[in-house]
Amino acid sequence: MDYMIRPLTPADEPILWEMLYQALQTSEGAPPRDVVRQPEFARYAEGWGRPDDTGFIAYDAKRMDELLGAVWLRLAKARREAPGAEEPTPELAFAVRPGLRRRGIGAALLTQLVKATPQHSVISIRAAANNPAVRLYERFGFKVVEQSEGAVTMRREA
Repeated sequence: MDYMIRPLTPADEPILWEMLYQALQTSEGAPPRDVVRQPEFARYAEGWGRPDDTGFIAYDAKRMDELLGAVWLRLAKARREAPGAEEPTPELAFAVRPGLRRRGIGAALLTQLVKATPQHSVISIRAAANNPAVRLYERFGFKVVEQSEGAVTMRREA
């Protein structure tokens, strides 16, 4: 499959809402579409285009309106892991459409993002513990730092 990757722009907020929905689809099925409007998901797309927002989208090279996947970072308030820790931690959001996973699109998107954001020495992501993408994140240097019922929080420190 031929695909192209381009940077996300502020006009791409609707794409991110769609990609959030795609990310929530698993082999067990798709949730209701409005689930992405819940605060724990909406924070990844709502008001896209803030100064520190950055990311990339992959789309079919022949049918440029066909979205394949996206990866993006947003700064979030840091968890207070140490006294005085006020640095915001970029949170990673990542999606590849079901049926197109495990074809290298996700790895290409993550490679592009890591190369484009060397200024971020720490990146965090939360994923379902049984999500096959966890292995991909580990290949990119992410390590599990927190585990809760059915989910993991991973961090990458460059």
